[in-house]
Amino acid sequence: MNAPQVELEGVGVAYPGAEGKALAGVSLGVEPGEIAAVLGANGAGKSTLLRVAAGLLAPAEGTVLIGGEDVRRLGAAELARRVALVAQSEPVPAGFRVREVVAMGRAPHQGGWLRETEKDREAIEEAMARCDVGALAARAVETLSGGEQKRVAVARALAQRPRALLLDEPGAFLDVRHRLELYDVLTETAQDRGVACLVTMHHLEEAARVASRVVLLRGGRVLAAGSVDEVLVPARLREAFQADIDVGVHAPTGTRYFVATRATGRQSPADSRPSEPRNTHRRPTAG
Repeated sequence: MNAPQVELEGVGVAYPGAEGKALAGVSLGVEPGEIAAVLGANGAGKSTLLRVAAGLLAPAEGTVLIGGEDVRRLGAAELARRVALVAQSEPVPAGFRVREVVAMGRAPHQGGWLRETEKDREAIEEAMARCDVGALAARAVETLSGGEQKRVAVARALAQRPRALLLDEPGAFLDVRHRLELYDVLTETAQDRGVACLVTMHHLEEAARVASRVVLLRGGRVLAAGSVDEVLVPARLREAFQADIDVGVHAPTGTRYFVATRATGRQSPADSRPSEPRNTHRRPTAG
């Protein structure tokens, strides 16, 4: 077993004026070559967890380690060389062309003059090709669609060639083809390059397909963490999402699918008794 590249130990975060904690007692580790998917309902603390892991938000309690070193002891430049974060939404750098934005990912590796080396050019061109934005190189980034801008942001992070890649809802705004391609790139980045990937997701099917480990959050706490088989089960999903969710396996491919059947957060008198987990391993019907 490898030492974690990203590790949170007993992390707690509280926002001023908010009731309770955004994160409470969160401990997790992401090893090189691993894709850890963070799932949970809106407000569970997923984006906050990524900001803490990236060193952008100091926890009120606990420790964040990157490559075994406390982020508080790493300088900004060293942290930027090790960690890349793609936020769920971020300001568009207006006035720059696509290639210039992707090239910004190389800044932590360059000197004060930001002179582009052959290694920089190789990283930039490779990242643009992997995210299918090469044809957009000369376009002003503010003229792109939301999905195109997301692909440019991911390309910038890949050009950075970090040891830890943090992605907040990377599939948002992407069409089906580019979402599938993105997760193929993510798998390649983790497995072939030994990058530790921590990714927040909403789509259970995508998490089941790409993640080597799953973390379920509820109310800022880790509800469950482990393999897909251990975590993405009806009882755990019901607790995390306040909904009955059937889990099935498509027999010919072995692919999991998920069907939400009933919200359980608001109960009528007739629903006062807790429901039993459903028999979930069924084959999808035709049509």
